Amino acid sequence: MGESQKGLLSVIQKLKGSTETELRIVLLGLDNAGKTTLLKSLASEDVNTITPTQGFNIKSVASHGMKLNVWDIGGQRKIRPFWKKYLDNTDLLIYVIDSADKKRFEETGLELSELTEEENLKGVPVLVFANKQDLATASPASEIAEGLNLHTYRDREWQIQACSAVSGEGVQDGMNWICNNIVNQKKK
Repeated sequence: MGESQKGLLSVIQKLKGSTETELRIVLLGLDNAGKTTLLKSLASEDVNTITPTQGFNIKSVASHGMKLNVWDIGGQRKIRPFWKKYLDNTDLLIYVIDSADKKRFEETGLELSELTEEENLKGVPVLVFANKQDLATASPASEIAEGLNLHTYRDREWQIQACSAVSGEGVQDGMNWICNNIVNQKKK
């Protein structure tokens, strides 16, 4: 079983017995960051045949009374203005960054900053996946966090997680953070 499969399974297993837990997760990031690969990995689907997302993908996993709804929305420049239409009732924003594409760090940082200022995302926790850590040119997650000024996000929980959506490395750690921080808060 791949790391990402175990990650999703651990979230589901920790929620056993919950009859009302449902999370709406929006998965965003620039085009080619690895959003769809991450989503397919979480859904235990083949990650070897990924094509650019022209609109959006939705995956739902239901188990033990819990439902995890993940909306993967395309990141091409022409689609980004429509992101805000998908933010209603969001419990968690997962933002994916291509850690090896240094030329686009400023652009992705601006997009994330604008997103966190959206009214529908006020106080919504953010999990940033610093993806493509399997590439030699990838920047470390700590450097990306500093560049994104994540330390200035005082109105919400946030986490940056180094990962490789292709290999699954680090994905489980991100899923555990969701379970330990977001799901437990929602139950309160």
